Amino acid sequence: LPDMHMPRHLRAGLNSNVRMKGGIKMNTMKWLTGILLAGALAVQADDATFWRIRSTNATVITTIDVNGTLAWSNSVPGNNEQVQRATILYPVADWQDYVLVPATGIVTSVQAFDLQPPADMVLIPAGSFVMGHATNVFPVDEGNPDELPQHTVYVSAFYMDKYEVTSNLWRKVYTWAMNDGYIYGYSFGGSWGGKASTHPVRSVDWYDAIAWCNARSQMDGFTPCYTNANGTVYANAAGNSFAGGCNWTANGYRLPTEAEWEKAARGGVANHRFPWCDADDIQHARANYKAATNLFSYDTSPTTGYHPTFATNDTPYTSPVGSFAPNGYGLYDMAGNVWEWCWDWYEGTYYSSSPATDPRGPSSGTDRVRRGGPWSGNCEAVRVADRNYVEPEDESSLNGFRCVRGL
Repeated sequence: LPDMHMPRHLRAGLNSNVRMKGGIKMNTMKWLTGILLAGALAVQADDATFWRIRSTNATVITTIDVNGTLAWSNSVPGNNEQVQRATILYPVADWQDYVLVPATGIVTSVQAFDLQPPADMVLIPAGSFVMGHATNVFPVDEGNPDELPQHTVYVSAFYMDKYEVTSNLWRKVYTWAMNDGYIYGYSFGGSWGGKASTHPVRSVDWYDAIAWCNARSQMDGFTPCYTNANGTVYANAAGNSFAGGCNWTANGYRLPTEAEWEKAARGGVANHRFPWCDADDIQHARANYKAATNLFSYDTSPTTGYHPTFATNDTPYTSPVGSFAPNGYGLYDMAGNVWEWCWDWYEGTYYSSSPATDPRGPSSGTDRVRRGGPWSGNCEAVRVADRNYVEPEDESSLNGFRCVRGL
């Protein structure tokens, strides 16, 4: 692409390298060529990422900065405009939806990626998504009533752990809390464990999870999110009680809200059963779950029952985190392995009245939400729309979690 055809602000620094996918450097010229002309030219670069905007207007990507922010002109205010990503353009492009962005003016922008996210975390970009059971695609009775109605939710940007919290990471933070964090009065239940250091921690109740998030925050030098009613840091998980709240502006670790979890699990793509977008069926090659091909037409696994690779020795039959391919946002094990705690209280009719922006669940309840399904769950339980709930003091071997952080 000749320099004379490029805006001056894009010509600058073309000889520099941009670190993208997998930490591999690629030539910026090839990258910008893909951004600007992906729809018109058969151009691609090794390990490149290309972007385009799908809108009712002929939008034009005008800038992209080192923070990963895309900006485009000719937006239609009030429209939802779809940012799409591809890694291959020729001979067949692999465009996939990435994030749906409400246009607020003629020029719209979004931070689509982060070249230097926190360690083992990924950026989930701000934007809208359709939450709930996709009755426009799948039979109504395939889901549960609490997954309805489908509704559009805007979720602010956040970082999410790529992996479920491992036994090794749990123990590291737990040890810090007991030794260096003792001044805060940390205490946890005694049932937690893990099959191996790289497996997810399990048998963690909700109180343990939020106190551990606070300890991880303090260990890493961040502001804890969870506070008691008097404003002190929540640390006494062993008491199985929490009367405080969450400081949503704190920069520490916390549990995802239910909406954050589902947006992240969908990987930027709507109307699919599972965290992957190339098919709507499931097999043991994709997730650690209990296959039941005789009960579900979309369970097409050639092996049935518990996962044959991981159903060894005693239960729980968890698998090492990251054993399967990631979703569109680079997240692993969003289907199966362990249930993942969310912040929200559970309410079966919440979707009928939930806020359209950053919903955080009902103000009270008796059960907390779990998502993602466990190693012992069937394919229905590991769908991205499935909602599960249990008492927050539940210490089942099926329970685990992963953390998020606000920007």
